[in-house]
Amino acid sequence: MDPMKQITTKGRDIEASSFSIIDAEMAERYGGHQFTAQQWSVVRRAIHTSGDFEFAKLFQFSESAIDSALQAIRNGCPIVADVTMITSGLSKRRMELYGNQAHCFISDEEVMATAIESGGTRAVEAMRKARDLGLLDGGIVGIGNAPTALFEVLRMVEAGEAKPALIIGIPVGFVKAIESKLALAEQDRVPFIASLGRKGGSPLVVSTLHALMVEAAK
Repeated sequence: MDPMKQITTKGRDIEASSFSIIDAEMAERYGGHQFTAQQWSVVRRAIHTSGDFEFAKLFQFSESAIDSALQAIRNGCPIVADVTMITSGLSKRRMELYGNQAHCFISDEEVMATAIESGGTRAVEAMRKARDLGLLDGGIVGIGNAPTALFEVLRMVEAGEAKPALIIGIPVGFVKAIESKLALAEQDRVPFIASLGRKGGSPLVVSTLHALMVEAAK
């Protein structure tokens, strides 16, 4: 069984029909899109996950984002997430193909203790722990909830403390979510996939990672 496909015949048929409907509506109602085929696989899956065609306007890709992501996945890179909803949502079958492993330290006891002592956020301390464990260099960082985590990873990149193969920045919310994604899109030190504006969330990071895994296996 191809790990990149749904397990059951019915599941595969439903997914294929959903993608066909999205392709048709994108063409008929919105005049198509300007993404490459691989970029569209990411955006289409985001629309499939959310039911929201606005993501076709919100998603942005750095020039080397797809190539960097696919190479990293094929090299078995670690995936570092800001919340456990992302790690829980990722398909183990898909990650096993290249030996990718997902990590989240938001509930790590040391992380929580340090955050309480410093008065900062667990998300920031979780990213620092990932850095200290050597998981950020060459890894993929997926942020769907915490703008503070995204700002911290960008600070690390600027300071030369870490160099991920890709940052997926899609935090949802009202406090610094917009600003964090703009900061990601405006930098040129590390490849990125971002979805601008307030919309986002962990399910969109999961869908993005699944789309990239499928593309990597082609």
